[in-house]
Amino acid sequence: MSNIKIAVVDDHSLFRKGMISILEQVSGFEVVIEATNGLEFLNKRQTTHVDVVLMDLQMPELDGTKTTAIIKEKYPSTKVLILSMHDEDKYILHLMEIGANGYLLKDSDPEEVEKAIKKVHETDSYFSDFVSKVMLRKMTRRNQQEKKIFNYKTDLSEREIEVLKHICEGLTTVEIGDILSLSPRTVEGHRLRMIEKLGVKNTAGLVAFAIKNQLV
Repeated sequence: MSNIKIAVVDDHSLFRKGMISILEQVSGFEVVIEATNGLEFLNKRQTTHVDVVLMDLQMPELDGTKTTAIIKEKYPSTKVLILSMHDEDKYILHLMEIGANGYLLKDSDPEEVEKAIKKVHETDSYFSDFVSKVMLRKMTRRNQQEKKIFNYKTDLSEREIEVLKHICEGLTTVEIGDILSLSPRTVEGHRLRMIEKLGVKNTAGLVAFAIKNQLV
């Protein structure tokens, strides 16, 4: 199996160098791009393939939010894992909507960063326990009084809604299949159809949809 090719994009030199040092000790990881901002990363990305980008949010020249949107437009197969000091729901939900594959706080343990990189590379999305259990509940409460952006009852079947709820719980395709007595292939088919129906970019976008429509 080939190494997971990683980019680290952060304008804080100490954090960036420290993260690279940690990642280079992990078997199967290869840091191929180091950049201080989004513009520098995009210039280097033109000649270097990247599987997973570790992305800071607040950077000069081009920030993490705008860079993520450009990556998803130009390199849709590249996974973006946000590393940020911000734990506010507005950052997390917006980044999910524009296509970020995961969100970690910068004080996360190295083991969790390693797990997150592997997860987004293999299964499209990763959200830390903090994000999934605390922030998503806050976002749901915040949106209870807002107008729903979709009429999900007409957009999605009852089975698709069931699958979506389990996706939001962080269950794997196999685990969802076991609960609903479906094959993993059928579960994956439901996931892909929901992405197409709702016009979102990935699994994280499905989670954002579920939050805005109070399904979780």
